[in-house]
Amino acid sequence: MTQKLFEKYNLSGLELKNRMAMAPLTRCRAINGNIPNEIMAKYYEQRAGAGLIIAEGTSPSPNGLGYTNIPGIFNKQQAEKWKLTTNAVHKKGGKIFLQMMHTGRVGHNDNLPEGGKVIGASAIAQNGEIKTYSGERKAYPIPYVLSTEEVKDCINEYIESAKLCVEAGFDGVEIHSAHGYLPNQFINATSNQRTDEYGGNIENRCKFVLEIAQKMCKAIGNEKVSIRISPFSYADGGIEEQEIIDTYLYLVKELDKLDLAYLHLSHMGEPQEVKFQLWKKIRTIYKGTLMLCGDFNKETAEKALQENQCDLVAFGRDFIANPDLVERFKNNWQLAERNRTEWYGNGASGYTDYPFYKTK
Repeated sequence: MTQKLFEKYNLSGLELKNRMAMAPLTRCRAINGNIPNEIMAKYYEQRAGAGLIIAEGTSPSPNGLGYTNIPGIFNKQQAEKWKLTTNAVHKKGGKIFLQMMHTGRVGHNDNLPEGGKVIGASAIAQNGEIKTYSGERKAYPIPYVLSTEEVKDCINEYIESAKLCVEAGFDGVEIHSAHGYLPNQFINATSNQRTDEYGGNIENRCKFVLEIAQKMCKAIGNEKVSIRISPFSYADGGIEEQEIIDTYLYLVKELDKLDLAYLHLSHMGEPQEVKFQLWKKIRTIYKGTLMLCGDFNKETAEKALQENQCDLVAFGRDFIANPDLVERFKNNWQLAERNRTEWYGNGASGYTDYPFYKTK
């Protein structure tokens, strides 16, 4: 039986050398003004064996830099520095999308640049605490509520950022609409209690992300646009099961009309059976490329591909400690252990210092 994991794949005209994607991973190395740098370029270059790299969550707005030391792509300087990464990956024969991540209410004012503010669909704070630049953990603040016109301005920030992504050399953009970030905050009734055109029923709550996707397709081409969603992740707490199902079936039907590069289903939170049953239903509705991500290993990924559950499989944490993960899988080489304590450090340690496998 031919192993599908290592087959080439045509992604909307972009030839991938295998069906393994590197999932977007927050690594917090943009330590100088949220600007991409040389060490980040090296990190991605080392992992260019992946069929597709999805670079880490990157903000399209100063308001979206809610975590410490995450990169942005909302000005020319940032776009220019991202070229270090895209050029390095392309020279190694890799392909790379950028995940566009706006933290929205999942942030803190102490982490934002001057003039930035924590925004949200409604004045409802995220539960819990967040690390700030002071090193202190602080409670999430109540976000500033965007007016209807400000929502439209925010959508335009995404579109202008997408244009910068293309200028920076990325092969495409992934809209992060999962795991409780800003588009997800609009989708969920627990975080969106608006009464305008972006709140209320399912159609209105999905309007924010659908308008981003539609306008982005027009601006840079549908073959360069993708989206990540995470139904039944921890972000969906407090919502009735049927409402989650109805919401995402509606959203996927609308996304299917756009002929995107891919739809990325992400599993974070408890592995509930209802989640995976919904994934199966989405597979029958969404006619384009479907990517799955969530605790896959070589064997389970191959099984998913053989059973036509998806077209691509994304691996996250295994790529941290194994820059040569594709070759390790191909040759059944042992995987290196990842050191979680250094996932979010400031330098090379735990980032670019993981060795490639050495044969005797």
